[in-house]
Amino acid sequence: MSLALLFPGQGTQHPTMLRWLDQHRDAAATLDLMAAQLGRDWRSRLDDAGWAQRNQVAQCLLTGIEVAAWQCLSRLLPPPLAIAGYSVGELPAFCAAGVIDAGAALRLAVDRADAMDRCVAGSDTGLMSVSGLRDGTLTQSCRRHGLAVAIELAADRWVLGGHSAALDRAAIELTQLGARCKRLSIGLASHTPWMAGAVPDFARSVRATRFTLPRVPLVCNFTGAMVRCESDLCSALAGQLAHPVPWTRCMELVAERRPRCVLEVGPGSSLSQLWNERYPEVPARSVDEFRSAEAVAAWVIGASGLR
Repeated sequence: MSLALLFPGQGTQHPTMLRWLDQHRDAAATLDLMAAQLGRDWRSRLDDAGWAQRNQVAQCLLTGIEVAAWQCLSRLLPPPLAIAGYSVGELPAFCAAGVIDAGAALRLAVDRADAMDRCVAGSDTGLMSVSGLRDGTLTQSCRRHGLAVAIELAADRWVLGGHSAALDRAAIELTQLGARCKRLSIGLASHTPWMAGAVPDFARSVRATRFTLPRVPLVCNFTGAMVRCESDLCSALAGQLAHPVPWTRCMELVAERRPRCVLEVGPGSSLSQLWNERYPEVPARSVDEFRSAEAVAAWVIGASGLR
């Protein structure tokens, strides 16, 4: 079987996500660890967007949900041939690759959110997606408005970060040039120089965590490369906070492993949609589309041509 895994980041959480986890015994231990941070009522509180989108909540929530989902699925599927995580999705990706355990992933999610919040305390920053323009026009607009590229999603699709007022001004200009702009529900300029102060704080937490070598190829956001050395893994996990994410390169490296199908392990379907647009010959779906771990596994087996 030839399966690759993608783990999504913030902004994908929603009230009905992965309900099948709630009754799955293989998810229980990790969901309990997550509930110790967020409260036992975390599921019912997802209707409150203000709470669910809070940085300290979202990073722990996504890490816990995604780790728990793969713990359920890993018993039904063989090891993947490549793994990549998007932004905070790197924490569950590291866990799925065997680099850290579930407890460490959740502790790091809490420390990551705290470091990022402290870094921009009192500043109004955020992120905005932009599509429909090529790099040159976007770069010029970033310079004019004092913004930075946070994530490269495709040749004409980007996420920009910076001060909210500057993002609003750039949105007006870029829309007039034919772009589609949308502010994201993330109140931090992640993966930009505004996060530079968070890197050393989070790096201390990372260095204090026990790492082991990945059991499968692991693509990191910081370099857009596969990383195996422990020191490089630590540097990559911390460094990506203030560094643009070359997600197109991450997808290319996963595609080079020649998977027969791709599974997005988390809420929403943003990464699987991106994959299907770029690599339509290799089907991708999100675990959030299914009602059980068994249904996910059945699709993977069928898509891999093993039926």
